[in-house]
Amino acid sequence: MDAGSLVLVHLHSPKEKYWGVLKALSPAGVTLRGLDVALFDDWARQYRAGVEAELGVATLFFPLHRVEKMFEDARVGTVAAYHERFYEMVGRDVRDVLRLEAGRPEGPLQ
Repeated sequence: MDAGSLVLVHLHSPKEKYWGVLKALSPAGVTLRGLDVALFDDWARQYRAGVEAELGVATLFFPLHRVEKMFEDARVGTVAAYHERFYEMVGRDVRDVLRLEAGRPEGPLQ
């Protein structure tokens, strides 16, 4: 997986799951611009409603010893990927929204 990929990161101690854009992967850990998957639907709904954002993504660092596994955000059988769910809910590409939240209306997500 390369920087700019949409990923899911599973952590342990405590158990947590995060979704977002991979910023960096190093021997020290994972840097991600994203949010807890438990907040994903609420975060997406605010874009559908066109209301002022109360939830947003953050740049997060997870030490490698906490990372249990990391997956590319991709469809698995009939289960939609998070970026597909966002498009179904909002009608916009999540990458465009993430660029705007990062202050980059154009260009890569890195």
